[in-house]
Amino acid sequence: MAESPVKNKKRRYSCANRCHLLDLPWEDVLVPHILSYLPLQHIVSLQRVSKQFHSLVQIYLTNCRTFNFSTIGPCIPKEAFCTMLKDNKVLQNLSLQNCSDWVTDKELLPVIGQNQHLHRVDMSGCASLTRHSLVAVSLSCTHLQHLGLAHCDWVDCLSLRSLADHCGGLRSIDLTACRQLKDDAICYLAKKCSELKTLSLAVNANITDESVEEVAKNCRGLEQLDLTGCLRVRNQSIRTLAEYCPKLQSLRVNHCHNVTESSLDPLRKRNVVIDVEPPLPRALVLLQDMLGFAPFINLQI
Repeated sequence: MAESPVKNKKRRYSCANRCHLLDLPWEDVLVPHILSYLPLQHIVSLQRVSKQFHSLVQIYLTNCRTFNFSTIGPCIPKEAFCTMLKDNKVLQNLSLQNCSDWVTDKELLPVIGQNQHLHRVDMSGCASLTRHSLVAVSLSCTHLQHLGLAHCDWVDCLSLRSLADHCGGLRSIDLTACRQLKDDAICYLAKKCSELKTLSLAVNANITDESVEEVAKNCRGLEQLDLTGCLRVRNQSIRTLAEYCPKLQSLRVNHCHNVTESSLDPLRKRNVVIDVEPPLPRALVLLQDMLGFAPFINLQI
């Protein structure tokens, strides 16, 4: 049966007015209101659909302000890293997780050099980088606020001093297991970066009371401090911390064998979260020794 003229006209009108996704404005609609909500892994896959989608994704990558490579997969090829970031000059947040096995100064330095608005950089675990990357960050990213350097053995005193000299607005820094660093470098950082709120000096046997006291006296707004495994830290610096840092919220001192309850108790009374449990009351300890377990007991009787 032949199609009626009315139905045929409606079909032609529908086809003529059908809107495809790529017909929408790319930079005004697709990039800020659609692609910005997709995981990076999906965006990378999207560029394989067609040449038009590839061009769209390139525009997105050029204007992307946050790159977190941990969302793409377990391992990012070096070529993909370089291709994705080669034209971007507006980065604000960069996390190098899943690149740590291969990323070197050669790949990172061009990215840092052309992105002077970075506020957050996480290089944790990137063992193949050198002090030159940290110096480049300090010179290029003077508005840096958050920096992750955990398990970066290449961080030394000179590169940390460069950071302190140029990034005075730093709010948080993770120096876990940066074992080249000693008291003089941490003291210098504390004096130059007095707005620090979060600091980790964990797993560094070089750190002593001198560092902790300098941090306490200069960084009065400190909220979180991690001293896990700092074997040379003692009660005196914890008391100084309690005196000078009224905003402290969290303190980690596990495996700090020279830190005892006498210095931690004033902080507990201020509801500071401490990762070491307070000792049991002596009466309960004696019962444990005798009975082998701790029965419920009202110690106020």
